[in-house]
Amino acid sequence: MVDSSTKKPNWLLRRPDPDAGARLFCFPYSGSGATMYERWPRRIGDVEICLVQPPGRQNRIREPHYETYERLAAQLIEDLVPYLDRPFAFFGHCSGALPGVEVTRQLAAAGLPLPQRLFVSAQVAPHDGPYGRLLELDRDGLRETLADLITNMGGTPSDTLLDFGLDLLIWDVEANKRYVVPAPLDIPCGITAIGWSQDNQIPFSLMGGWEAMTADCRSILLDGGHFAFLAAPPALLAEIARDLTGGAGVRGPD
Repeated sequence: MVDSSTKKPNWLLRRPDPDAGARLFCFPYSGSGATMYERWPRRIGDVEICLVQPPGRQNRIREPHYETYERLAAQLIEDLVPYLDRPFAFFGHCSGALPGVEVTRQLAAAGLPLPQRLFVSAQVAPHDGPYGRLLELDRDGLRETLADLITNMGGTPSDTLLDFGLDLLIWDVEANKRYVVPAPLDIPCGITAIGWSQDNQIPFSLMGGWEAMTADCRSILLDGGHFAFLAAPPALLAEIARDLTGGAGVRGPD
C-alpha cells in the first residue's frame, strides 16, 4: 500500500507543505496550465498557494482531457482529500472559477470537508452562463486569443507554440460550454466575487448572480484589466487574506 503522504500528487504542481496553516487551491483558466501562477508568491502569510494542474497540459500533456467540469472534479477530489485537513479555499479566474464551484458541490454531496471560501474572479455565476467571448470564437479567433494569453503570461506566441496549444484551448472552451446550470446552486460556503475595473471581457455588472448561491457573498471591484490577477497584485492578495484568515497571522506575501 502506498503511503498518501509520500505519493507524488498528479493534480498539484507542488507537494503541499504539511506545516502550512491553510491552503488556497488555484485553478488555471482555459488554454493554460498551473504555471500561469508563476508570479504569485508561494504563501500569503500562513496560507500556502497550491497550484492545480488538470490533465492534457504541461507536465500532464500526454493524459486525456477531462472533457467536463463534473469529471474533472470527481477525479481531482480523489487526490485532494488528504490535503483538506486544514482550512482551505479555492481560487479561479474566468473559466478557472467554475471547476472550484463544481468541486465544492461534489465535496458537499459526499460529506467531505468544505472550503471556507470560493474566490471567483471575472466570471458570471454558473446559472448565468455559459458566458464569455471565447465561447463564441471559431478556430482562428481562438488562435488569436491564445496568442494574447501567451503574451500576457510573458511568453512569445510562435507558430509552433500556437499549433501545440490550440487544441487544448478548444477542449477547455468546450468544457465551459458543457457546464450548463439551470438554477442557482446552493453552495455551503462563503463566496468572494472579484471584478476588475477595466475588464472588457467579464464586466463586473454581470457578476451579481453569485449572491443567489450563498448567504455569505461579498462582491469587490479591484483596479485593473482582465489579466491583472496574473501579477498577484497586493490588493487581490489582501482580499484573499481578509476572507480566508480574517487577516490573522498575515505577514504579506512570502
